[in-house]
Amino acid sequence: MSRTREALAAAGAGIVAMIVVAALGLWAAGAADLPGGAFPRVVAAVVVIAAGGSVELSGNTGDLAQADAAIDVTPLSVTLTGALVMAAVFLLPLRRRAVATPGELLDRVARTAGCWLVLLLVLALVARQDFRIPAGDGIAEDIGGGLGDGPTVGFRADVPATLGVGLVWVLAVLALAFIVSRKAPLPSRLLPFQRSVRPPAFAMLLVLLAYVAIGLAVGVIVLLTRGHPAETLAVLLLGLPNLVWMALGTGTGGAWEGHVDRPIGLPMPGVLDEVLRTREGRRTLDLHTMAEYDGRAWLLVAVAAVVLLAAAFTAAVRSPARLPAWRHALELAVALALTLLVVGLLTGISARFGLSMMGIGDLGGGLGGEVSLTADLLRLVLAGAVWGLATGFLASLLARRFRHPGDVRDARTGEGKGPGPGPEPGSRRR
Repeated sequence: MSRTREALAAAGAGIVAMIVVAALGLWAAGAADLPGGAFPRVVAAVVVIAAGGSVELSGNTGDLAQADAAIDVTPLSVTLTGALVMAAVFLLPLRRRAVATPGELLDRVARTAGCWLVLLLVLALVARQDFRIPAGDGIAEDIGGGLGDGPTVGFRADVPATLGVGLVWVLAVLALAFIVSRKAPLPSRLLPFQRSVRPPAFAMLLVLLAYVAIGLAVGVIVLLTRGHPAETLAVLLLGLPNLVWMALGTGTGGAWEGHVDRPIGLPMPGVLDEVLRTREGRRTLDLHTMAEYDGRAWLLVAVAAVVLLAAAFTAAVRSPARLPAWRHALELAVALALTLLVVGLLTGISARFGLSMMGIGDLGGGLGGEVSLTADLLRLVLAGAVWGLATGFLASLLARRFRHPGDVRDARTGEGKGPGPGPEPGSRRR
C-alpha cells in the first residue's frame, strides 16, 4: 500500500499541476467566458493534449453549411510542468537510495503508470463539448437559426488514442527522470553506464530549463511594459517552451517550414507572423529570414553559445576524470542532436478552421484561417551535432582544472584507482 500511495501521489501531483497551469492560461486567454459552462471541459482537453492525448474537433452544420476544423499543437508549458512535478514526486521516496533492484523499480513505474492512466481516463471522459457558432451577419444567420441548421463545432477526446499515447508519455517521463537525476537509484548492473549517460543528459535538461527561464524573464518584461497583459500571460502559461525551444533551434542553425494565411486566435510573436504570413506556399523560418525583419534575431546565436557552453562545462565537470575531450564532445553531440530532434517533433503546429453558409464564406478563406509549422528535422539534428561537438570539446578543455567525479585511471598502468564496489541493493546513503 505504501508504494501505491506514493505512485498515486506522483501521478496526482502531475495531473493537478497541469490542471492549474492550463486553467490559468485558458483563463488569461478568455476561455472562462465560454458558454454552457464549458471552461472545465476545455481545461480537461488541454491537459489531455499536453499529456500526449488526442482531441478531435467535429462540426455539425446541417444541409445549409459546411465546416472544417482541426488543431494539432502541444501546450508545452502544461506538459513541462506536469513532467517536472511528477518526476520530482516520484523520485522523492528514492532520494536516499544508492541502488535498487530491477523488480522494485519496475513495480514503482507500473503502479505510477497505472494511476496516471486512471486519472487521464477521467479527464478524457470529461473533455467533450459542443458549441453553436455564428454563421455570419444578417440573413445567413437568421435563416440558419430559424431552420435549426445553425452550425456547431465541438471537441471530444479520443479515449483509446489518449490512453495509448499517455502510457508512452508517462513511461518516457519516468525513464528520463532516472537518466537525468544523479540521486535516482539504478540497478547495480547499470551503474557503470550512468557516468557516460547522466552528465550529458543533465546538461540538456539545463539547456531546456535555461531557455524557459530566459523566456519567462523576457515575457514578464513584455507583460509589464508593452500592454496586452492577458494575451502575454496566456502565451507564458500555455506555450512558452514552444517559442523558446524554437529560439534554441533557430539560434543553432535549425529551421522550420510553415505559413500563416490569416490569424485564427493563436498568439505568436510579431516576427514569426511577419515571416510566415503568406496566402500561398510555405516559407522558411530560420535566422536569415527572421533577421530580415528584426536584426536582433542574431542575438539568438550568442544566447545559444553561452547556454550550451555552460551546460557542456557542467557535464564535463560531472563526467569521469581524464575523459578524453573528443569523447566528451561526441557525447554532447549525440545528446544535443537528440534534444533538438525532440524539440522539432514537439513544436510543430497545424491549425485550421473554415466555414461556409449558403455560399457565404469558404472553407479556406473569409470565415476561416490556417497556421502550419513543421520542423526541418535533418537540419536540426545536424546543427545539434555540430554545436555539441564544438561546445563539448571546448568545455572539456576548460574543465580540466576542476575535479571530476568517478574513477581515476593510473597514467602508467591504466588501472582504476577510484572508489570501491558500490553498496548492495537496498542500502542507503549516509
